[in-house]
Amino acid sequence: MEGFIHSTESFGTVDGPGIRFVIFFQGCPMRCLYCHNPDTWKIGTGTKRTVESLLAEYDSVKEFMKNGGITCTGGEPLVQIDFVTELFEKAKEKGIHTCLDSSGITFTPDSTEKFERLCKCTDLVMLDIKHIDRVEHKKLTGHYNDNILAFAKFLSEHGVPIWIRHVVVPGITDKEEYLFRLGEFISQLKTLKALDVLPYHTMGKVKYEQLGLDYPLGDTPPLDKEDAVKARNVIMSGLKSALKKRK
Repeated sequence: MEGFIHSTESFGTVDGPGIRFVIFFQGCPMRCLYCHNPDTWKIGTGTKRTVESLLAEYDSVKEFMKNGGITCTGGEPLVQIDFVTELFEKAKEKGIHTCLDSSGITFTPDSTEKFERLCKCTDLVMLDIKHIDRVEHKKLTGHYNDNILAFAKFLSEHGVPIWIRHVVVPGITDKEEYLFRLGEFISQLKTLKALDVLPYHTMGKVKYEQLGLDYPLGDTPPLDKEDAVKARNVIMSGLKSALKKRK
């Protein structure tokens, strides 16, 4: 089987536990206003790679993958779910830890067979929840978040460990109401292992310029790390409040 791959990175340190071999998939249906990889949007482009060639590339650097494994990111890797699943199944045969970095946008609750197969060979999902509010999520990404939140619950029900990632953008996702609601939602996830709250940055602007695209967020300033810490505290207060109510 062949997949459309944007690029690979052999020393990923922020893409799951340990040092990881990171595969960037080509193609994404969402258009997040703060996306820093607009060059991965177009579906059906990129370099065609086989599962075997990617695993061979991993093998060539595996001595450096301390406590790591393979992470599939993008773009949105689940646009090519069949390829990701075959890759992960063969990786597990070799004892390689598998991590999926996804928005979950392609998940549909009424058609879960492929996702059930994927769950069996996935050790960790880093799930990006862009915005907890349904309407605001569409403004931010072009899509509602119904299927994304359903995917989070699906992963929890199937025992797949989850790391939640959330980018805090000034004027968009930094409101206390939204952060608290996000905490309330993730309190339902039985397999939640970590929460990464990431400050918005403008490093992607250069790529937009190179591609001749207007940067959607204009002059929105980067978020201070201290404000990201405060945002995380609000999310955690929402989580703790929800858990307390259920006791």
